[in-house]
Order: sequence, then structure tokens, then C-alpha cells
Amino acid sequence: MEITLKNNPFINQAIVVLTVLLLSACASKQPLSAPEIDPWEPMNRSIFKFNAGFDKVLYRPISSGYDKLMPDPIQEVVGNMLDNLAYPGTIINLLLQGRLKDAWTGTKRFVINSTIGIFGALDVASSAEIPLHDEDFGQTLAVWGWNESRYLMLPIFGPSTIRDAGGRLGNTYVEPVSYLAGQKSIWTPWVLEKAHVRIRLMEQESLIKDSNDPYILVRDVWLQNREFNIYNGDPPPPDYEALLEE
Repeated sequence: MEITLKNNPFINQAIVVLTVLLLSACASKQPLSAPEIDPWEPMNRSIFKFNAGFDKVLYRPISSGYDKLMPDPIQEVVGNMLDNLAYPGTIINLLLQGRLKDAWTGTKRFVINSTIGIFGALDVASSAEIPLHDEDFGQTLAVWGWNESRYLMLPIFGPSTIRDAGGRLGNTYVEPVSYLAGQKSIWTPWVLEKAHVRIRLMEQESLIKDSNDPYILVRDVWLQNREFNIYNGDPPPPDYEALLEE
């Protein structure tokens, strides 16, 4: 069955930054080699189809209903609070990566938004031009040396790699939203967080509406996005000699 964007908007966070990636895609060290990076493609495609069905039946309708019922100002406040609640995970991963200065800056951002910003409802730190970081345990594993990892499509959760799937386990202990869901069975913050992610994706669906193969586009964009994040927006330049040899 051919999958189109209309039936498969389950793209995860990669599509939010697709415009940036289109400008920086050439910054990868080398072109993606499907047999090397995605040797489990048949299985991943099957899970991709399952996720498309899940999105069509449940994920998108719930997120769309929430979007229609909840006024934009309240959505912004809820989104800010969720981002702030998740930020200790970023601070911990900055420490694990040895980025002490950034961890200190992140701590200031969290404290300011949690106090002056009323538990994160207002993003006062951004108004004060305090830098925003976005780190998770999957990125930390990459910084520690796990650079290459096979692509893996996860049921429900979407695009990942073996490394990042393992990183999710770490996130359940260092990110409060994931910890509450995974360890305490308190799901409301997690569900709201995923709804906000899905709402943002609705604005980006037209970007791949005419794609001949949504699976490949999602895979490549997601992998490039991870590399972009791992190198903090400055991935290494292409290996032109390797490109010429191929």
C-alpha cells in the first residue's frame, strides 16, 4: 500500500527542523548508505506503516482535538511549562558531556523560568537572552564515542537508532517528564508533550506531501537532524575525497 503524507503525518520531531536541514544537509560527513545505516529496512517499513495507522486513528485526531479546544495562549503556557519541566534532563546531559559552562547557563535558565517565569509558564530566560540547549542521553552516548548506529523505527515512538533507543532508557531517569511516565506511571505531562509535538508537525505536513517515498525522506531527515544536534549545529564538512572515490 502506498503511503502518502495525508495518511502518514507521523514524522516525529525531524520535520520541525526540515527547513534548516535542507540548508545544511550537505554538511554530513558522507552520503547516507542505506545498506549500512538501514539494514533492517523491510522491518522498519512495516513498523512505519503501523505508526501511520496509529497516527491516523489515534495520535493525530487526539492532538487535533486538543488544538481546536485549547486556545493558543493557553497552549503556549502549557508548552512553556512542559519545556521547563523537561529541562533538567538537558542540564544533566550537558554535565555528562563535560560542558560545564553550558550546564551552568542551563541551570540559570531553569531557575529563572521556574521562579520569575512562574513554574515555566513564561519563558523569561529567552527574553533575557539566556541560551537554550537541547540535549538528551542519545546525544550524550554519541559524544562519548558511539557515533555510528543502525537506524531503527520504533513502534509508536517513531524514528530512532539502536543508540538512541538505548538513550531513551537513560532519559527515563534524567528527564522529569519521561521519569514520571516510565517510573511513576504519571502520564499526563508526557501525553501533553507528545500532543504539542504533533501539533507543530501539522504545520509542516505539506513539506513532504508530494514525496515519492515518505519512509526514506523521514529516515534521512531524521538521521541528518540527529547529526546536526549531536554537533550542536556545526557538523563536520563533507569528506570530498571519499565522495569522489565513490
